[in-house]
Parts: sequence; C-alpha cells; structure tokens
Amino acid sequence: MTLHITNANNDEMKKYVRDHVFYYNMQHFPDEIKGRYQEIHLFLQDEEGQVYGGLLGETCWNWLEIHYLFVEPSLRGQRYGRKLIQEVEKIALKKKCDFIKVDTLSFQALDFYEKEGYEVYGKIENAGGYTHYYMKKELNS
Repeated sequence: MTLHITNANNDEMKKYVRDHVFYYNMQHFPDEIKGRYQEIHLFLQDEEGQVYGGLLGETCWNWLEIHYLFVEPSLRGQRYGRKLIQEVEKIALKKKCDFIKVDTLSFQALDFYEKEGYEVYGKIENAGGYTHYYMKKELNS
C-alpha cells in the first residue's frame, strides 16, 4: 500500500479525522466527564431574525472553549459582548465546566476579556505582526 498526503476540503474526511481524535480522547478521560460535549451557538438578532453578532464555541469535558465572538462594530460599547459572555458562562456552569478558555490577538479583544475576568496564561509574539494571547477564566461552581 502506498499512501500520499492530499490537501482537500472534504467534509467526510474532516469528520473521519475529528471523530477518530474524539474517540481516542474518550479512552483517556474519566467517565464522569465524558458526556459533556456540546456545540454552543449564541446569536445576537433583531425581531426579524437579522444577525448582528454571536458567540460560537463548545463545551468539552470540564471546560468551555470560545472559538468566535463577534458584535457588529456599530453596536460595540452597548454591552452586547458582555451579554454574550454572561450567557455562555451560565451554560458553562450548567455543564459543570471548571474553566473557560479563549484566544485573541492584540488588535482584537484583549481588554474586553480582561474586564470580564479572563487572564492571560500564554502568548505568542509576532503572530502576523501581532501578539496572540491565550486566556482562561476559572469558574466557581
């Protein structure tokens, strides 16, 4: 058998890789935290359903990870980001998460996350000319 590497955007192949990593990980985590995986999709919408922002993430074992948080620039400073964070923190507590993690670049939302109680635990300099911050917030159950 000869194997080769391909660079393809193929949903079936992506699912194969994701699922196999997930199943491998499941063999190593304690039983009491195995059933906590859930994708999180929070949206900021008006009465007609128009989306003006949102938060995408997932709970995974004993943590919640924020992948994307966005609020339309014209609505920033009106506490919508904070409301999204508060809502996702409620979900994390309900799912018995011990912490929330997120990453942000220096031109994005570092100050915002710090105001919400997130602390930097790591960073990478010169990530596209900026600093890439890894942040975490411990949750008190």
